[in-house]
Amino acid sequence: MAGTALALLAVVGLAACSTGAEGGAEQDAPPVAKVSASVEAKAKDVPVREPITIQAKQGELTEAKLTNEQGKEVEGELAADKASWTSSEPLGYGTTYEYTAKAKGNDGKAVPLEGSFSTIEPSSVVRATLNPTDDQTVGVAMPISVKFEQPIEDKAAAEKALTVETSNDVEGSWAWLHDQQVDWRPKEYWPEHTKVNVSAKLYGVNYGGGAYGKTDVTTKFEIGRNQVVKINTPDHEMKVFEDGNQVTSYPASNGKDADPNLNTPNGTFIVMAKEEVGNFSNPQYGYTDVMKKWAVRFSNHGEFIHENEENAANIGVANTSHGCVNLFEADANEYFHGALIGDPVEVTGSQTTMEAKYEVYDWLIPWEQWQTMSEL
Repeated sequence: MAGTALALLAVVGLAACSTGAEGGAEQDAPPVAKVSASVEAKAKDVPVREPITIQAKQGELTEAKLTNEQGKEVEGELAADKASWTSSEPLGYGTTYEYTAKAKGNDGKAVPLEGSFSTIEPSSVVRATLNPTDDQTVGVAMPISVKFEQPIEDKAAAEKALTVETSNDVEGSWAWLHDQQVDWRPKEYWPEHTKVNVSAKLYGVNYGGGAYGKTDVTTKFEIGRNQVVKINTPDHEMKVFEDGNQVTSYPASNGKDADPNLNTPNGTFIVMAKEEVGNFSNPQYGYTDVMKKWAVRFSNHGEFIHENEENAANIGVANTSHGCVNLFEADANEYFHGALIGDPVEVTGSQTTMEAKYEVYDWLIPWEQWQTMSEL
């Protein structure tokens, strides 16, 4: 009997030891939640524009933050289900960031995450400017122009960052005029009173050769009334049209017909600048510091619409200027005050046609060719 009792005690003892081992296994089971970041710890050359995401699986985030070297937290948003956190602002160039997070599963166990990474450090950052600038009202031929302070290698990457939004349906295209300028213009003149918003999200864009975009730029402007100037040089007349209807005309003297170098050349130009008094110089033809009123520039080749009372005998009669459109002072004054930057000036009837190399020459390029000048 004694032997039997000892055997029973031994069985009971073994059972007690077995139960304790199972309890310990449950207590030491790994947490069910998992937490990870979209960027590996110690990663280098991380893009500054791509959002950083911290994600929890089989659990939810109880903590998530990203801080820069100065300890400033990067703005971000926790998802409604608390399964992820995503940064909502661009990162800085050449900066080290630290991320910390905790996730908790339905077992109540917290899982920590820590890590750091560094962003790309450009060899140069390139500034860009946009024209027209904010809140301008411009003419129906006005192009949108993005200019870069140094040549761009990866033009396609830069162009992908550019968007044009319009209040009217407008067909248009970007075109690279050279490696530091890309312009957008509509196929036809803008519909009048169109509102335009342009966004160039260039910060963080890799231009190639170690160069990156310096900052984003935006602009918003409006197209004004539809006014077009038409000059058929043999007519000695400058006509002004609004909405396709002629509203006025002015007697004019254009560039000398007999000298192709002095013609007012054929082409579609735009009003580029206005000066109440312009200083005209052409040493090649023996004159400097000639001051003329109500000067409206329409080509960087040197063409203006301006008053020239000294040439009054030829205005409306003969073409005797050195390429400019001469008007009587009262007419030049009236036109000057009604003109908008970006108004089209269409010249026909001349012996010469302007080459597409003097700004602003966007409308001298046929639409089919213009489209081929986009990198996209």
